[in-house]
Amino acid sequence: MLELSTPVQYVKGIGPRLAEILRAKGLETVDDLLHYLPFRYEDRLNPRSVAELRAGEMATVVAEVRNSGLFKTRRMPIFQLTVGQGRNRLKCLWFNATYLQGKFQPGQMIALYGKVEEDRDGQLQIIQPQFEVLGDINEEGGADEAEKKTAASLEIGRIVPIYESTGQGKLTPRWFRRIIRSALENLNPDLPDAIPAAVRAHLSLLSPREALWRVHWPEAGESFGDLQSSRTAAHIRLIFDELFFIELGLELKRREQKAQTGIAFQINDAARQAIKKILPFHPTAAQKRVLKEIATDMQTPYPMRRLLQGDVGSGKTIVAFEAAIIAIENGYQVAFMAPTEILAQQHYFSARRILEKAGYRIVLLTGSLEQDRKRDIRRHIAQGNAQLVIGTHALIQDRVEFEKLGLVIVDEQHRFGVMQRLKLMRKEGGGEQGGVRSARAVSGQSQTVSPQSSSTQSAEPDVLVMTATPIPRTLALTLYGDLDLSVLDELPPGRTPVITRALPDERAAEVWDFVRREVAAKHQVYVVYPVIEENEERELKAAEQMYRQLREKIFPSLHVGLLHGRLDPDAKERIMREFQRGEIEILVATTVIEVGVDVPNATVMVIEHADRFGLAQLHQLRGRIGRGAAKSFCVLMHGGKVSEEGQRRLDAMVRTNDGFQIAELDLELRGPGDFFGTKQAGIPSFRVANLIRDRELLEAAKHEAAFVVAGPNAEISREEVARALKAMRGRWASSYGLAEVG
Repeated sequence: MLELSTPVQYVKGIGPRLAEILRAKGLETVDDLLHYLPFRYEDRLNPRSVAELRAGEMATVVAEVRNSGLFKTRRMPIFQLTVGQGRNRLKCLWFNATYLQGKFQPGQMIALYGKVEEDRDGQLQIIQPQFEVLGDINEEGGADEAEKKTAASLEIGRIVPIYESTGQGKLTPRWFRRIIRSALENLNPDLPDAIPAAVRAHLSLLSPREALWRVHWPEAGESFGDLQSSRTAAHIRLIFDELFFIELGLELKRREQKAQTGIAFQINDAARQAIKKILPFHPTAAQKRVLKEIATDMQTPYPMRRLLQGDVGSGKTIVAFEAAIIAIENGYQVAFMAPTEILAQQHYFSARRILEKAGYRIVLLTGSLEQDRKRDIRRHIAQGNAQLVIGTHALIQDRVEFEKLGLVIVDEQHRFGVMQRLKLMRKEGGGEQGGVRSARAVSGQSQTVSPQSSSTQSAEPDVLVMTATPIPRTLALTLYGDLDLSVLDELPPGRTPVITRALPDERAAEVWDFVRREVAAKHQVYVVYPVIEENEERELKAAEQMYRQLREKIFPSLHVGLLHGRLDPDAKERIMREFQRGEIEILVATTVIEVGVDVPNATVMVIEHADRFGLAQLHQLRGRIGRGAAKSFCVLMHGGKVSEEGQRRLDAMVRTNDGFQIAELDLELRGPGDFFGTKQAGIPSFRVANLIRDRELLEAAKHEAAFVVAGPNAEISREEVARALKAMRGRWASSYGLAEVG
């Protein structure tokens, strides 16, 4: 009898050698194997006849091989197969498919799946169809008649699951069908169900064993549309399992955080007056609402863990400074961490401009500073002389000691990754090991105590996480599910939407004429390129070469500057200072300016090869302009050939300035793992669930998880909660930082 934890090598028909191949695909246990779901299904119960086929439709056809052969054209060899049903025939073509020679024999039965098209003569054909030979049941040799009969029953006369093959010889879709069927037949019938009974009843969920059977071997009456869209009761049960345990872990983390000792900041008249004094303009309603949410959190006796999400230019930084004032006015220090030195410097300059006049002491700590300078700054921090400490990851990697840390602000959180956030918030050790005096790292467990508390228990600082990348709610529920969410959905007064146009390279002369007029009107311009240096393979214009061309040939009378990531920090700072002062009129740059550069006088951005950039990246770049009162323009230049996906990105940018709409499309186009342009965004690797497709189930999982851990009044036993936690502690716990939950 097989258990879910049984290694796959003990499934009949696998053994040690094939188990190694499966392990490379992440299939190590019976549980992994049974969650290797079909990527589609074929209706071989009611396959289409050749006579019923229509051009333009996707179809499954079961027919007899008539003849096949390879013929060569000037461009490539083409393999042609003709199949038939009675007098009706269908042609199938594969390009560059010499490997198919000898694969088919007349009289074999074959299942084909693909898009039906018409050839030049109006005859129906399928190009590059997926196929399975049904007549060759004994593909391994030596099978007895009972095995042959069983194998045949899995291939025809039913809805058949289609699995991705491994590319390793015999591990074909048919092999997976036979092996998975065998595993299901020998699986322990009494599988434990980790989903609490109250949740199962509320959502009418199938049992795990029934769900696994039906997802691999659908019953005859199952909706084919629901199968293909993963919306059968069996799919829903397996998807919900994954989402529920993630949300259960996050809900427990939230409640665990609220049980910890925090700092109950006081917000008195002095703090309110200090906040009003630093405001450069009348705050928006959204800023007032968000500040109230943050201030309410900061007054509670448990640590704040809040995500501040706002589109580019929505005024997050000023809200963060207001939160910093609350902490400083209560006698605490604030750490403000940014992902890059340019952004850290930008925040430092902004903080000095806004806060220094009120008497607050601000320092900047980055990795590129000289050792003597860093030592002096660390001493000021340890002695409590520095009230606001702004820096990069040097704040958690170097030996930084805070006398009294009360608030940690993390900007552009997604660039750090979830595990770095956990390290920042919960780094163990102090002094000799961790680098925080009697604290536990920059935002770890500070040993300081609120002035209002006589308790000797350690108090954790509050944490405010910020991002200018609009995150669809679906993704936020998993990526930041342990944080409370505040959204700035309103632009400050004076900010106007940027006018965006997509133009082909042939109109470059018009674009440069427009740039000259804007510069003549005393405005400044960004020109952005995807790479620093030319590369013959990519055939992309590069920043360094185009900088020389723009400076010497196109704008010889204007001041043109160059900024990219390979410049040393001093050069970057000098160039940005010159651009901010208006000494550089046109700044040629790479995406190093994507985050944090604030020059209100810049009104034009030209992005070359715009179709090669990600959608979120284009939106972030565009956010560098339109920061003043003047009308601003973003020009997206592209070559003659633009991919379908590239065109969708350009169209979205032209159509809307709404970052959340753009984020939804970007998530749809690229998928969660690449949403931020990096695979390390901290998103768990789902086996069954899909964050884009399964949004409603994610919301349901979040609701049910909150119900499960709601406390003694919940209609659920402690034993059921414990069982669910035990199930969660495996793969999810290690990959998602939930191992310490509960």
